[in-house]
Amino acid sequence: MIRCSIQIALASLLLVGQAAAQAPGQAPVAAPSVIPAAQPVSALPAADAFFTDPRMGETRALIVLQDGKRIYERYGTGIGPGTRLISWSMAKSITSTLIGFLVADGRLQLDTPAPVPAWRNDARAKISLRQLLHMASGVKHLEAGPAPELADTNRALFADLSGDIYKAAVAEPAEVAPGTRFQYNTLTTHILARIVADTVAPAARTPAERRRAVRDFISQRLSAPAGMNSLLCEFDPQGNLYGGSLCHATARDWAAFGQLYLDGGVVAGTQVVRPDWVRFVTTPSPSNTGYGGQFWLNRKQSSGMDNALFWQKGPADAFAAIGHLGQYVIVVPSKRLVIVRLGKTQDEGLQPVRDGLARLVNGFAATAP
Repeated sequence: MIRCSIQIALASLLLVGQAAAQAPGQAPVAAPSVIPAAQPVSALPAADAFFTDPRMGETRALIVLQDGKRIYERYGTGIGPGTRLISWSMAKSITSTLIGFLVADGRLQLDTPAPVPAWRNDARAKISLRQLLHMASGVKHLEAGPAPELADTNRALFADLSGDIYKAAVAEPAEVAPGTRFQYNTLTTHILARIVADTVAPAARTPAERRRAVRDFISQRLSAPAGMNSLLCEFDPQGNLYGGSLCHATARDWAAFGQLYLDGGVVAGTQVVRPDWVRFVTTPSPSNTGYGGQFWLNRKQSSGMDNALFWQKGPADAFAAIGHLGQYVIVVPSKRLVIVRLGKTQDEGLQPVRDGLARLVNGFAATAP
């Protein structure tokens, strides 16, 4: 479901995820260093297991925050607090946050047709911004499958359609009525990312202008106010933000993103994300109670499967940004927890990781309201 890559691209892109290239003029991130767990080994055995249990695959970073305090922090070999690590689909939650800023500004509306010029004269003209955020556009799409080179997302990210990911995304035809079906679709989020670009830079005529405007918007509205200074997102040759897949940040900055949402959008007394946007993205969508506004919810999925978080084992108020190969930023309001797990575990082998995350979350008592 969350897979957004093809095997031939994984090796090179995972190396990029460990130490992404610097954007021009951006301050360098500290060189990686190996550090021990912030707590003595076995103080949180459910956390230590991510590094000692081979069923977990490769855990590169694990951070646990409670009430904003870092109570556990540990890294894999060659990884440290200054290492940028790849988001894969956690980037979708970043893009949702950018859309939220523009809704708060009154520049976008959730329930009007999404501003996609290519859809104006056909059935897709009725697709709303809300439906895009809920993965309920109704367009025909193949996210992944037994032949990964044929999947729509993989072709647009890494193969024959990769020259302009937005063009590939908006070419997907209508298949069912908008709002009637949940279908995970990475290209949907790339459309959302282009909507961000067209809104903040309507006069942009070149890829460089579009890229620069979106980078500035991310910095000014999210990364600087939220204390995520390492955040670096990639763009395609046309200057389109890879809003569904390819952002990079340190584990501490991914934890800061989770803390932003745990605290109702407030950072150091400043309202960065509006509380109504926090409520929107964490409210079950009509077509899938396990999915909100580009965040996964710890509720039963429309598929009936427990393959995102751990709805059969953990608190119902938990929600998360989740990415391919086992990237998680989990927020648990009832326990004042943020848990970040970053690494490389094949998607078909992620159940031990989900079980481990459930054990870790359930090891903490609910806090007083």
